Amino acid sequence: MAMDWLKVLKHVPWTEVIGNAPGVAENARKLWGAVAKAPASTVHPEQDVPAASPQEIIAELDARLSAAEAGVSDLHGQMRTSSELIKALAEQNAQLIQRIEANRKRLVTLAVAAGVSGAVAVIALVTAIVRTAG
Repeated sequence: MAMDWLKVLKHVPWTEVIGNAPGVAENARKLWGAVAKAPASTVHPEQDVPAASPQEIIAELDARLSAAEAGVSDLHGQMRTSSELIKALAEQNAQLIQRIEANRKRLVTLAVAAGVSGAVAVIALVTAIVRTAG
């Protein structure tokens, strides 16, 4: 199972992901700002009104208007919640990318240190063998 994840992670274009992370976070912030400031829409499509008395028509239109306003308000709340989630995910993604980049740099440093330590150990071993043989 771990090997499957390693295969997937090897195919991720990390340089592109790291390069695009700040832009994704900024776009999510802009989306959140636009959605948070936008008022709930009050535009309603026109509908056919059945032939009835004016009082019935007004009551019907009032009921439709109330239902439409409630629906729009609900959708606006859902949109706001969704944009909050997108913003939070984008920020988490940016933090994750920063941590991955820091770990990559540490890994490179550790690999170089291990290589140097290995080379020093091999040189010390060869020197010890030459001294004992000679």
